[in-house]
Amino acid sequence: MSPFIALDCIFILLPFVVLAFGLFSKKISVLLANSCSAVLFLLYAGFSICGFEEGNLNASFLTWNVNGFGILIRELLLLSFFFASVLSNNYDLKNKPEFLGAMLFVAVGGMLVASAGELLSLFIGLELATMPMYFLVAWNKSSAKGAEAALKYVLMGSIATAVLLFGLSYLYGFAGSLFYEDIYNAVGNTLETDAKLLLVAVVFIVMGVGFKLTLFPFHTWAPDVYEGAPTPITAYLSVSSKAVALVFLSALIYYPLSDLGFVFRIIFSALAMATIFIGNLGALKQSRLRRFMAYSSIAQAGYILIGLCGSERLGISSFVYYLFLYAFSNYLMFFLISIIGKSRPESFDSLAGLSKQSPLLAVMFAISAFSLAGIPPLAGFIGKWMVFASAASVGNYVLVGFAAINSVIALYYYLQIVKAAWVNDANENLPPVEVCLWQKIILVVLGTCVLFCGIAPWLHTYIYSLAW
Repeated sequence: MSPFIALDCIFILLPFVVLAFGLFSKKISVLLANSCSAVLFLLYAGFSICGFEEGNLNASFLTWNVNGFGILIRELLLLSFFFASVLSNNYDLKNKPEFLGAMLFVAVGGMLVASAGELLSLFIGLELATMPMYFLVAWNKSSAKGAEAALKYVLMGSIATAVLLFGLSYLYGFAGSLFYEDIYNAVGNTLETDAKLLLVAVVFIVMGVGFKLTLFPFHTWAPDVYEGAPTPITAYLSVSSKAVALVFLSALIYYPLSDLGFVFRIIFSALAMATIFIGNLGALKQSRLRRFMAYSSIAQAGYILIGLCGSERLGISSFVYYLFLYAFSNYLMFFLISIIGKSRPESFDSLAGLSKQSPLLAVMFAISAFSLAGIPPLAGFIGKWMVFASAASVGNYVLVGFAAINSVIALYYYLQIVKAAWVNDANENLPPVEVCLWQKIILVVLGTCVLFCGIAPWLHTYIYSLAW
């Protein structure tokens, strides 16, 4: 048996084991979740490096497929879970094992999407990665904002699921099969004659996934959900949900629907430009940090989507590379927001005078904001450069130019964070911000990743080699 298949079995069983241990000891359950996720991440990375050197990464079991791209997604999901779990230590969450178990089910769903060989497993994986988020958003039962956010999320998510399933049913009706290979053959045989049914399926699929990816005009749930959910879930949602949705799209457009590449480029280009513009426009007027990050996340979804507008190899490697770098920058920002929120309101005014009161936090705010804005040589700049290169490789210079101009606009609102922390005078009525040792360590680790991972040649080489 391939070591990757064995690791996948452990990955699938991990949330059940965490929930089972939670019945007897919460501390052991939490420790098990954190340690096993970290060990699994290291094992996937280690085996993939060894497998790449030997030229053997692919493995399969029935319809379950493992390849370099799927391994990268597993690593990203495990990394995202680990950071979200560590971030949850800032909060006194009840039923912590159930909380972590639900987040692990999201990661397992994402792994299923990356490994599926037919539409049914693909859809089940996507829903497994989505449904736990519904009750995780409403985890704080005493929070009115959390209840409102969860209600909006469930209602809009249910509609999006119905639309997506409708599109997949049309695709099944068109091909007469659930398997990728059969769909690919059916598309190739009938594309030149009558593809109306196929185009209807594509439109509904993009609409359904657009909700999970916060693409315009399916983004309206994000600000309320980001503000009402617990901060670890907000951070986890912003990274893992995007990753799973993008993997879902790439699984379809780069194999069974690869002959429709030109159509997808037109659709994705239009959605990316609209999403970036609306995200930037919404962020300009925000004064609360989490709503600000919601609109920032919307704009970032548009930038990531640019990667899928290019050729297959550049497209996959660029958006996976962007997701890793975005995860570091995003989690750094949410760690900072969680620290501020423990003693102050989560608003721009609470950052005033932070450079004098806590220079470490002020420096980290600047690093995260500049990275999300795409300032060189931070990680965000390299990530945007890669997705722009993907679109440019197929001659889509209009999209690249539009996104570059909007990156300049985005710099303005990211600078508001830096200005608040470094320029504005301190408010003496605000309580001091306290940072413990373990929080400082996490901040330094994430800040170092944002500073150096973007320019580290080994990371790009590793992702580019495995993604193909």
